[in-house]
Amino acid sequence: MFKVLENLKYSKTHEWVSVSDGVGTVGITDFAQHSLGTIVYVEGYEPGEEVSQGGECGAVESVKAASDIMAPVSGEVLEVNEEVLNNPELLNDDPYTNWILKIKLSDEDELNALLDAKDYEKEQK
Repeated sequence: MFKVLENLKYSKTHEWVSVSDGVGTVGITDFAQHSLGTIVYVEGYEPGEEVSQGGECGAVESVKAASDIMAPVSGEVLEVNEEVLNNPELLNDDPYTNWILKIKLSDEDELNALLDAKDYEKEQK
């Protein structure tokens, strides 16, 4: 079984978001990092760029696959985690503490379209 944290919202494309004061911290799930295998490259959109819920906001590459990172929420990219970009294997160590992007939400109601931990776990079965 893959680690799923209770306090996060999840997309069906295996991204998570944690929201505080209108800012969403975004990363990939444990299921995603496990499915990809050893991650060798990560990129995220640059600060100032706009992203749309369900649209691309970055990419992750592993030794066996490449995958787009889809934005779980719409808004403006505020920050990219340079530490993860420079050390992509951190996502294999812990995909929940090693976030990828921070997004200023343009519509908090979009969170209602995401899965809670229980529903995301059901998706993995």
